[in-house]
This record gives sequence, structure tokens and C-alpha cells, in this order.
Amino acid sequence: MKKKREENPIVNQVLTPEFLKQFKDSGELNSFMENLYARAMEQMIEGELDSHLGYTKHSPEGINTGNSRNGKSNKKVKTTLGEVELEIPRDRNSTFEPVLVPKRSRTVEGIEEIVISLYARGMSVRDIELQIRDLYGYTISDATISNITAKVQSHITEWQSRPLASVYFVVWMDGMVFKVRQNGKVINKTIYLAVGLNAEGHKDVLGMWLGESESASFWMSVLTDLKSRGVEDILITSTDNLKGFTEAIVSIFPQSITQICVVHQIRNASRYVVWKDKKQFAADLKPIYTAANKDLAWTALEKLEDTWGKKYPHAIRSWKANWQELSHFFDFPLEIRTMIYTTNIIENLNGKIRKYTKTKMSFPDDASVLKSVYLALREITRRWTLPVRNWSLVVNQFINIFGERCKI
Repeated sequence: MKKKREENPIVNQVLTPEFLKQFKDSGELNSFMENLYARAMEQMIEGELDSHLGYTKHSPEGINTGNSRNGKSNKKVKTTLGEVELEIPRDRNSTFEPVLVPKRSRTVEGIEEIVISLYARGMSVRDIELQIRDLYGYTISDATISNITAKVQSHITEWQSRPLASVYFVVWMDGMVFKVRQNGKVINKTIYLAVGLNAEGHKDVLGMWLGESESASFWMSVLTDLKSRGVEDILITSTDNLKGFTEAIVSIFPQSITQICVVHQIRNASRYVVWKDKKQFAADLKPIYTAANKDLAWTALEKLEDTWGKKYPHAIRSWKANWQELSHFFDFPLEIRTMIYTTNIIENLNGKIRKYTKTKMSFPDDASVLKSVYLALREITRRWTLPVRNWSLVVNQFINIFGERCKI
């Protein structure tokens, strides 16, 4: 159902039907809106100057204060309504710094958000310039676009260092590989991502970290960073079966239950199986991870070994070697099982990030890949407004199992 538009009561008071009937076409209405916008902006900036000086225009309180108004200067700014000319007030001491339209800035916040949003969707600087020109009828330079997107770096730093919750019920972790230019060569680098499920049932991207090839030692530094930002406990982690990953997790969060992604394990085991046997091998694997409990799952694994153990011993050995971490999900109710037995939540996130970054074959430097992934995350997570499915049931299951560790 379409959401009803919320109307400002002032709009109904000012823009009456009788008033609006005077406009003959959309061009006249657009011209009026531009003038209205300009007048409103100018009055708001006048208010900023009043606050800066400490007195209103023509007020006797301004006498002998050491600073006063000093005329106005014209300035053209780019807005979502088009290019608008404003009269910007000045002070005699030149200490007034407008917030709405900062000095040396030719764009307002609305346009900056549009530029950043277009960049986040993978558009090139040239494409953004053309899009702005088509939509708003003016040209915004490549340098301006680059300067706007460069401001994102400060947002990344602030976001990456923000305090986190003390407890996360589940944290999914995975890495994404990107091609980045370094020292004249294009090499593979990994963006490490962690997504947490908080006490309100909402997913939250806890951070992103850039390193070279994925390793357990780097993940340890990621987990250390999470702890330094306030995370005291993680009830369950869901990860791939990277060697040493479990040990890294328990060294930082010793009480955490470490679940290896079953889907990753299926893929890894299937690498040892020749193509003509893959379909039947996969069918024989299914009774393991769909079993009702851990004992039945182990029985299914032994049956798999009886059937395929001699032909594919490495495939069976990989299941047995990781069985403890692979089988933790059987200890939980079905609603929690479906959340933790695989890292699908973060892999789906990775897939959406790829859609935003697929136009970039490689990145010129580390800052560029971090900026692109951050902006993609910002666009994707805007839709994360609801708790996970059946949260009222799931949270009670967590409380029954983990008790006071949930801190609810």
C-alpha cells in the first residue's frame, strides 16, 4: 500500500488553491519555487549572522561591539531546484562562516547527497556530471564531484570508530576480494566485514577493514578492534572454515560459540569430488545437515564415509576434522539454527555490494575501495529497518539458553 504523503500545515495555509491558480504552467511554478527557496535561504543565513554577531539587524545592542554587518555579496549555488543566486551577508571582521552555504562552496547539501548516492551506485564521475546536467540543467565539474566524494573519508573514520553495543547475539564474518592498484601493480586485497545481530533484533554492519589475503591473524585484529569499541561478548559467531579462525575468535571472546558455515563446508568437500559424482555426493551429504539432531547427523556422516570414504577420503576427513564447529547449530531451536548454520546473511550483503561496485574493474588505491564499499553499505543498510523474522520468539530462546549474558 502506498504511504500517504505527510503535509506540512504551513503549506496548506500559504499555498491556497486561489494562490496556486495564478501559475499558468510548470515553468512559472518552478520559477516561483526557485525565488522562494532563495528568499528562505537568505533569511536563514541572516539568522546565522544574527547569532554570530549576538544581535539582530538595526539593534542598538550592536553599538561598539567591535563587529557589524558589512553589506552582501552575490553567490550562485547549485541546488536540486537548479542554479540559484543568493545574497550572502558579510561582517566587517570577516569572521562569519555560514553553515548553510559554506565559504568557497558552490553546492548545497541536497546536491551533495545526490552526488554521493550516484557515486555509491557505481556511476563514474563523468556519468554523474551528465546526470546532474540532465536533471537540474547546470554543469557540476569533475573536480567538484571528486571533492564531494572525498568528504566521505571523514564519515568513514567516524563510522569505523563509533562505539558498539556490549553484546551481540550473533556476528557473521566474511571477506570480499577487490583488485587494487599498489606500487604500479594491480593486486588482490580483502575487505573484512562483520555484521552483528543486536539485542533489538536488528542487523548492524559493525565495520569494514582492508587487508591483503584473508587470514586468521588479520581477523584477530578485527576482533580486537571490536572489543576496543565496547563489545564485551559475542554469543555465537558464524564464519567460513578459514584455518585458525575459530582459535582467533575464542582468544578474544572465549565464551563465544563458533559455528562454521555448513554451505562453505559443502563447497569445500565437493572440490575433492569428480564432476560425474557431484550430484549423488551432494544428495548423500544432505541428511547430515538436515538431521533433527547431532546424533542423527553423525550417523549420516558415518554412512557417507561408508559410501564414499575410500574414493574421496579428503572430502570426508574435512567434515570430521571440523565436526565440533560444524555441528554447534544442532544445539539450538530451529529459528536460531537457520540464522547461524550459514553465513548467507553476510554473503547476500556481499552480493549487493558487488552490484554497486561491479563497474569498477580495479581501484586506484586503498581509499577508493574503502569509500566505494562504505557508500554501498550505506545504501544497502538503509533498508534494514525491521528486526529479523520471529524476533519476539527468537529473543526468548536466546534468553533461555544464554541467560544473563544477553543483558536484556
